Amino acid sequence: MTTIIERYHAATARLDALIEATPAPQDTSRAAVRRRADIRMARLHRFLERLGNPHQGYPIVHVGGTSGKGSTSTAIAAILTAAGHVTGLHTSPYLQTPAEKLQSNGSLIAADVYVSLVDDVLAAHDRWQADGEPPLTYGEIWFALTALFFTVAAVDVAVLEVGAGGRFDLTNVVTPAVSVITSIGIDHTNTLGNTIEDIAWHKAGIIKPGVPAITAVTNPAALGIIAKEARQRRTTLLALDPETALSDVVTGTGGTTWTDVATGTAYRTGLRGRFQARNGATAIAAVRLLAAAGVPVPDPAIHVGLAGARIPGRAELIEDTVPILLDGAHNPEKIEALSADLETLIPVGGHGRRIAVLGVLEAKQAADMIRALVPAVDVLVATSPRVLAKEVKLAASLADHARQEGFGGEIVIEPDPIAAVDHARGIADPARGDAILVTGSLYLVGNVRERWFREDDIVIARTSWPDGTKSSPEEACPAKDSIHGRA
Repeated sequence: MTTIIERYHAATARLDALIEATPAPQDTSRAAVRRRADIRMARLHRFLERLGNPHQGYPIVHVGGTSGKGSTSTAIAAILTAAGHVTGLHTSPYLQTPAEKLQSNGSLIAADVYVSLVDDVLAAHDRWQADGEPPLTYGEIWFALTALFFTVAAVDVAVLEVGAGGRFDLTNVVTPAVSVITSIGIDHTNTLGNTIEDIAWHKAGIIKPGVPAITAVTNPAALGIIAKEARQRRTTLLALDPETALSDVVTGTGGTTWTDVATGTAYRTGLRGRFQARNGATAIAAVRLLAAAGVPVPDPAIHVGLAGARIPGRAELIEDTVPILLDGAHNPEKIEALSADLETLIPVGGHGRRIAVLGVLEAKQAADMIRALVPAVDVLVATSPRVLAKEVKLAASLADHARQEGFGGEIVIEPDPIAAVDHARGIADPARGDAILVTGSLYLVGNVRERWFREDDIVIARTSWPDGTKSSPEEACPAKDSIHGRA
């Protein structure tokens, strides 16, 4: 008899098989992308209708943006849960296991529920194709799975993180109660364009007619495009300027605090990094807008939710032989913000070294990321994330970029992520106050996080931090390929 874990992995393998069945597009022009998106969205709408429209019937907070959307989504969900609402949360991508993408009141989907829902949605897909409809993609099936989960969990409210972009993202089939755009920066240029204006146009596409929107974007060009979209959609836009709205921002190993200038109210989140004040303030504004949708949130719940908010792989501190910070910063904007906070997040002693394990996808702006990172680190261990269906930057190429940027510290090339972390741990000296940073890719963080938290333990415990399951170095599994960026 198979175990629930075996059935869980078998269900995931059935979903993953859809990736190979989806050919990569050849024409990446904006017109071609729009045509494919229109076809995909219409197809998904028809499939959801067959399932009984599980994406409808409850208020949704739709969260997009270049940086901060995962942390902001997590904070919103934590606040709503603290307020007593049954709250669904979908984040993307996952780090180690797909259950991370389907949460209710802070707990990951139960393995048996996951298996049952995968069976249901794939059976519906079989019937769909038997009726002469075209096969659905991995991402379409995953959205249907997400919507079914929210229905089965009987959520009062759901928080839905955009995958990439917004206008043509599959999550954009929903009509939310509130739309949130956290930030605009250069990322996913192969699909969203090479300019701030192009990317802002994609992000602004989640704004819907009559649905209030909020943004913490301050770049004038990007904000102008978002405001224009709101006007065209005849809806209100609340623009939050963190530089003027927040004061006394302090971050450290215990989290981040700030003061709301307008009210003088002090807030604290368990999430680390000065940028988390911006994300927290955006989350507060979003839940306040939800009141109009009949989802009241008392002030004490805001404080409790923010304080308890937690997300793996984002300035996550691991207590090992030396402090290890796991952060999936994967664009220049995120790396720059992370680097600015390293002195407080992983302080080193007078002779201590900050050792960075860096791995990047090929599509990312590796040179700009390295330029932002190298002034803050002393040793660089270059590696390559393990990920299916995406090209990675070779470790040797990262090392070359670092040298071109004038990095004068020691550089080690170790293509295997687990071996790279092991090397960093091996050369780190607790007596001199060394610390380690793992960054450059959420895929990389997911690879190496298995060193301390096993996937199967996470699934069974229904949390990314299963108690008593930290793996010893000798017991950790090899780095596994990840495929989770496609949903």
